[in-house]
This record gives sequence, C-alpha cells and structure tokens, in this order.
Amino acid sequence: MPKIVDHDAYKLDLAQRAVSYFSEHGYGGTSMRKIADHLGLSKSALYHYFPTKEDLFLACTKQVMAAFDGDLIDPEASEAENLSRLTAVLRRDFDTEMALIFDYLRGKSADEIAADEAMQIAMQAYRNVVTAIVGPERAEETLARLMGELLLDYLSGR
Repeated sequence: MPKIVDHDAYKLDLAQRAVSYFSEHGYGGTSMRKIADHLGLSKSALYHYFPTKEDLFLACTKQVMAAFDGDLIDPEASEAENLSRLTAVLRRDFDTEMALIFDYLRGKSADEIAADEAMQIAMQAYRNVVTAIVGPERAEETLARLMGELLLDYLSGR
C-alpha cells in the first residue's frame, strides 16, 4: 500500500516546528539546509513545501499569529485588565520576537516592509486584538503605547 500523506497538514507541521528554530537562530542565522536538518528531512524535501526561506518564514508567521486572537480577551474583565493580560502575553517572548523581526526586516526599505505579507499578518493580528479591547478609535495609539512600553522595559532591563 502506498503511504498516504496529508500534504497540507504536513506542511503546517513543518512550519510549526520551524518556528522555534527561527526564534532561536534568527532569520539571518538560518539556512534552508539547517532548518531541514532541524526538521529531520532533506533540503530538497523542505524546498518541495517551501520554495524559499521567506515562504517558510511566512508560514511560521501565519502559525504564530493564528494563535494570537480574541481568546486573549476576557469579556468579563475591564479594559485595563485585558490590556494587562495582552501586555503579559507579549512580554513573554518580546526579546526573541523583536530580535527575529528586526533580523528579518534588515535591509528592507519602508515600502518593502509595508508590502511584506508576514508583517501585514502580524500587524493585523495585533491591531485586531487591541481594537477588540479599546475600540477602533484608540487602537493604533494604544498599540503604539503598548509596544513602546515593552521596548522601553526591555532596553532598560526590566
């Protein structure tokens, strides 16, 4: 009997397992060969599912951001409590996530960053959650304040 493989599920699994490798090694510190070794498959097999490292990074971003949704919001909690919960979630891996994002974006122009699908997905997920907490009128300002606070805390060693 030939082996039946759900290629879509396998592709999602590969992306999910590659997330930790990107987080640990950064974008520039990885190669498709290194990621394939980490995943336990050949480089050509990895290229079969992801033609470029950027395609794999996009799939990883989709996986991570899919988990970043409205479940973070407690409808019984106050705005301040929900913002505190969101801040705690973002703070957990802020250092590695920001290092990875800046590494990924290194050398890209503002126009390239604005058009980058991975960044669009991430920013939309952040905006959606913040909008659900504070409403559309204050979402951008609140997100900027929250990210600024996290960055200042990180750079200050807090």
